[in-house]
Amino acid sequence: MRITPRTRRAAVAAVGALTVGAMLAGCGSGTPGESAGGDGAEAGVTTIQFWHRNFTPVENEWYEGIIKKFNDSQDEIKVVGTQVPGDAWDQKMKAAQAAGKAPDIYTHPGSIQDAVNAGQLHELDGIVPDDALAEISDAAKPVSEIDGTYYAYPLLLEPQAVLFWNTDMLDAAGVDADQGPTTWDELLDACAKIQPTLGDGQYCISPAQDAATFAWSTVGQQYNFAGHTALNDDWTGPNIDDDGYRDMMAQYKTLWDKGYMPKQPLADYGGGKDFGEQKVAFKVSGSWMLSEIGSDYPDVLDKTGIGAMVSSSDADGRTSTTLGNFKWVIDAKTKNAEAAGTFLSWAIAGDPENLVPFFVDTQFTKAPVRQSVQDAVAADPAAADAPWSSIITEDIAPNAIPEPTYPWDVSLAVGTAFESVMKGSASPDAAIDTADKAIQTVIDREGLADKAPSQ
Repeated sequence: MRITPRTRRAAVAAVGALTVGAMLAGCGSGTPGESAGGDGAEAGVTTIQFWHRNFTPVENEWYEGIIKKFNDSQDEIKVVGTQVPGDAWDQKMKAAQAAGKAPDIYTHPGSIQDAVNAGQLHELDGIVPDDALAEISDAAKPVSEIDGTYYAYPLLLEPQAVLFWNTDMLDAAGVDADQGPTTWDELLDACAKIQPTLGDGQYCISPAQDAATFAWSTVGQQYNFAGHTALNDDWTGPNIDDDGYRDMMAQYKTLWDKGYMPKQPLADYGGGKDFGEQKVAFKVSGSWMLSEIGSDYPDVLDKTGIGAMVSSSDADGRTSTTLGNFKWVIDAKTKNAEAAGTFLSWAIAGDPENLVPFFVDTQFTKAPVRQSVQDAVAADPAAADAPWSSIITEDIAPNAIPEPTYPWDVSLAVGTAFESVMKGSASPDAAIDTADKAIQTVIDREGLADKAPSQ
């Protein structure tokens, strides 16, 4: 049954039925940097190295399980899995690539443009079946292919900016807890009512707060306010010197100046500790946060509302979120491309039943990229206890915009502008001027005019 705004409170309360009582932390095997088909390879068996980031316990468990299931299913390819902590990923990967010992296959977030430009990714065309590539949804194609060539196969899509709220805290302030705010004006009005009801150490909202988080998490909001993102269409210049960006900056500065948000983060943007401990009435985070609430703060589940990030009053229906993603890619220098393609095709591009446990155990907080997988997940008995998933997969994700393909430094310049205006260290005009110069430097340095997407 499709969820309407008025049923959101009951829908999220139902997540309690899926709370995982005991979750096993996944543990990868193998040594980071070990060459594929190393000294321990069995005769006649192709050994490939697969690195994945350390995720939540249930995700780690799924990764461990899918590797074992594949290895048990045949005797020609052996996959050696390595779980790498997220904060160590960049260092380990760069060191492995420099030493010529990058894993054959690994997980990859965000845009693939820079990696393709650097010649780091192997084409999937020819080593992954055409019909499997054709199953990738239109929403996922921008993060999977470049100019018609596929370099990545997505495991999932997930909105990066979702609004969560504590229904008890909104009720206590006389704010509509069933609907929740849908515009910035409604959010600020709600905060004005909520603030007097809060105790010490409690705040109305926990949003993005630092330059780096603004950079990646607010791209959809930038589009919502301005109707475009940070570069002009032909990538010859920055495009943030307009009323839309100034208005968005003003909203965050109001949250800061009125004390509606904490001056120091109470938790990571992507984590739910501050919301789970009921230190904030509203939390802005990715859709994945609901998994953490379900596993670590079950007492908060029956008082959690969920909806799209609030919108500018001038947005005319434009989305306010970006689609995050995690993909599997194959290293361009691997000597085992066919074997890596076989594993990828079997694990995430083959039988939908291989993926159902992933989406069920993460409590229906992520969107599959294949219709066959979406149908299989919806048919799982546990789906009946997860009606909030339609808010994510039907109301938010389909309208979200892809992550930008321009370089990270462009996004970071915008994020720095937002942080400086919010905290009062620069006026909007000064912050935009600084960002414009930084972005133009990136455009010139990277030759972005020659890399602009075709219109």
